[in-house]
Amino acid sequence: MPGGLVIDAADLLERFSRSSGPGGQGVNTTDSRVELVFDPAASTSLTPTQIERVLEVLDSSLVQGRLVVAASEYRSQLRNRAAARERLGNLLRDALAPAPPARRPTRPTRGSQRRRLDAKKRRGDLKSGRGRVTPD
Repeated sequence: MPGGLVIDAADLLERFSRSSGPGGQGVNTTDSRVELVFDPAASTSLTPTQIERVLEVLDSSLVQGRLVVAASEYRSQLRNRAAARERLGNLLRDALAPAPPARRPTRPTRGSQRRRLDAKKRRGDLKSGRGRVTPD
């Protein structure tokens, strides 16, 4: 987490369900799929500024104001829990990262403008030479 941020386990809700994919006969009896639900607005681990930023940046990923992360790629519930927590951490880290600095507009150099115009002139001459040939 950014700056050593730790999300309290009480802020997370874990739901388990049957997972698709490999697992043999055990796939029908093991609840290995993990759904991790995090409600940023009710979180005690985030400051009000961080909550506002997470809600703003992850707005399209929220389901009824909650961030839902699912993991079912592993056969083990333990590994899926770790994968879901890792994914949640990455989402929050990206959301809380500072915005990149604004781009400073620059002007093209005189040399680059000259090269661009020369290339356009050459291309125009090439195309104008493709016209109908008239016998002299």
